Amino acid sequence: MPTLCKPSVSVPEYVVTMEETLESARRLHAGKPQLPLALRLIRNTGVRKRHIVRPLEETLRHPGFEERNRIYEIESKKRCPEVVEQALANARLAARDIDAIIYVSCTGFLMPSLTAWLINNMGFRSDARQIPIAQLGCAAGGAAINRAHDFCMAYPEGNVLIVSCELCSLCYQPGDDGVGSLLSDGLFGDAVAAAVVRGSGGTGMVLERNASYLIPNTEEWISYAVRATGFHFQLDRRVPGTMEPLAPVLRELAADHGWDVGNLDFYIIHAGGPRILDDLSKFLGVDYDAFRHSRATLTEYGNIASAVVLEALRSLFDEDATLPGATGVIAGFGPGITAEMAVGSWIADAPKNLEFNPKGRVATLP
Repeated sequence: MPTLCKPSVSVPEYVVTMEETLESARRLHAGKPQLPLALRLIRNTGVRKRHIVRPLEETLRHPGFEERNRIYEIESKKRCPEVVEQALANARLAARDIDAIIYVSCTGFLMPSLTAWLINNMGFRSDARQIPIAQLGCAAGGAAINRAHDFCMAYPEGNVLIVSCELCSLCYQPGDDGVGSLLSDGLFGDAVAAAVVRGSGGTGMVLERNASYLIPNTEEWISYAVRATGFHFQLDRRVPGTMEPLAPVLRELAADHGWDVGNLDFYIIHAGGPRILDDLSKFLGVDYDAFRHSRATLTEYGNIASAVVLEALRSLFDEDATLPGATGVIAGFGPGITAEMAVGSWIADAPKNLEFNPKGRVATLP
């Protein structure tokens, strides 16, 4: 069965605190009638700090869509390789062992996809499949895991690399005074994440079943307006209430697998905001602490879009308290409104006395 191995995650060096975010909003949008509401919503996000690829003052100036996309290309090529190398090492594989690369991002546009650049510059085989996913927003992390699962079920000895590069700060729109835009300015952060799904072997979450679901007639609730200045984030006030119709879908997915979704051992949930997590824990009947990995991601990094589920999963690995056979769920939510969900159990099959060399050799430690 396919196994989702430990992710690697990196965040940029520039840090923005909530206090800095609030001060910037007051200064740049002074006198706007929606500002008090936006400030209250930002305070309620629970985001303590975020990381961005450019200093705050540079980020607050809009250099134009063309320049921002140029920065996206530079930064993605600069930041992805190290994260990819660590993800490969975590999975005890080399680049030549990868049969497909899934690249997800909703914050910049490249054609050809960064997958081509990775193949040409990091030693991946020229026959590796390229699967870029660009328009699923925050749900793309879950979608990438599910499509990697599907690939490995079709090719049982195959291995899939997932790369998420979300530079949300490059979508900041200083001239947009809409509440959705102002809220996003205080919620989203930048991150690069990667993980490998192995067709066989490996330590991590064995992916056993997945599902997708779109809430009917909600396609305009989370969206981009694409204008001359780039991507303008739009958010409907009804979005926080979407966990009520999605909870039964998660419950059904687990039930079809013979499990009770309210009685699993771990939960990796997209941290779109605190209410998303609060409502889902209520509707699933699980303890507040069950979503601790997602809450920690939101507090320390903000909403890092498709990278959230990979960062939350990395946190679960680092906790080092998950026992073989433990059951869990991964769920990502995004535009559509789309949910991408997977259930599986924990496996640990790597001998403790082996150390992986990224060049492909495994050495026994004394």
